[in-house]
Amino acid sequence: MTDSSEYFYTTKGRRKTGIGEIMHEHKGQIRKILRLSAADLQKTYKGALLGPAWAIIKPAFTLFILWFAFAVGLRGSGKVAGYPRFIFMLTGYVPWFYISEAILGGARSIRRNKQYVTKLTFPMSNIMTFTNLSSLYIHFVLAAIMYVVLIVKGYCPSVYNLQFFYYCPLMFLFFWILTWTTAPMAAFSKDFENLISSVMTGMFWLSGIIWNTYTVENPILKKLMYFNPINYFINGYRKTFLYEQFVFDSNYTTETVVFYAEMLLLILIGSHFYRKLRRLIPDVL
Repeated sequence: MTDSSEYFYTTKGRRKTGIGEIMHEHKGQIRKILRLSAADLQKTYKGALLGPAWAIIKPAFTLFILWFAFAVGLRGSGKVAGYPRFIFMLTGYVPWFYISEAILGGARSIRRNKQYVTKLTFPMSNIMTFTNLSSLYIHFVLAAIMYVVLIVKGYCPSVYNLQFFYYCPLMFLFFWILTWTTAPMAAFSKDFENLISSVMTGMFWLSGIIWNTYTVENPILKKLMYFNPINYFINGYRKTFLYEQFVFDSNYTTETVVFYAEMLLLILIGSHFYRKLRRLIPDVL
């Protein structure tokens, strides 16, 4: 069993906060995390002839089907927010592929890599980090494919495209923080993991992947949409690649304030859960 006392106490013997523990566990571990993230991607597709290439092929094939269905089969099938339906859905699906994998894969990360917890002296929070990082590599490739399509269709390039370097790291950070809660909980109970899988189906339809959340007419429901952080990133990618709107546009102040309030709350909850459950997980696994 892992002796982790060094991660829980300062040199003065006082207990660290959850965030302090997580930051301490990452100290000097960046190279190892990068190597493990690449290894995790290879392990996921071990035994497949094309290996990690399937991580790109599967979502790319889904995007091809969408293109064929809406651009060819249904001859465009109308517009959404003034844009061809396929283009609108493309800019929603690309971040969604990462978000869904970050949530599901992040929740499964500790249980899936339990050998690092039960057999090795390894900082547990690093497991959530390299798991999410391996999903981010795939996202970079898909985002590049999306960008090429948008250039061909005449929607890019634009100076607003630089906002990708705001939304993408923030998206990684937000869903990494989410795993501080979900991964320990899923390690304790596989039912919690199954619950997350079930919720994700509903989140797909409640989020703006295939429809425009800004067109909701009911003012109460429209404001409730702000509490779905997935919408923040889906709409953010569209502001970056389609709408040409600034990140902190005054028309979206409420949306931005709600998101950062949720993120702060998530940090407090996640660090608390991680600190409370960390030492118990090796026994459970």
